[in-house]
Amino acid sequence: MPIYEYTCLGCGREFELLVRGAGAPPACPSCKSEELERRMSLPRVKSSTTRGMAMRAAKKRDASQAQDRMHERIRYEKSHDRHG
Repeated sequence: MPIYEYTCLGCGREFELLVRGAGAPPACPSCKSEELERRMSLPRVKSSTTRGMAMRAAKKRDASQAQDRMHERIRYEKSHDRHG
C-alpha cells in the first residue's frame, strides 16, 4: 500500500494519500475533487555518509541540551543555597 503525493487541480492543495488497491479513485480531502495530479516523490537515501551526518547532528544537539540542563541545574542550586 503505497503513499502517493498529489496536487488537487481544483483547489491547489498538496497532500499525501495512502492508496489501497484499485478501489475508488482518490479525492482531495479539502474540496473532494477527483481531479488530481500525482506528483513525483523523491526517495530517501540511506548510506553511511547520511547516517554519519545524522549522528553528528544528533550529538551536537544532545551536547547543547546537556549544557543547557547543566546551566539550569547550577542556577537552581545557587538559588536554593541562598534560601537555605
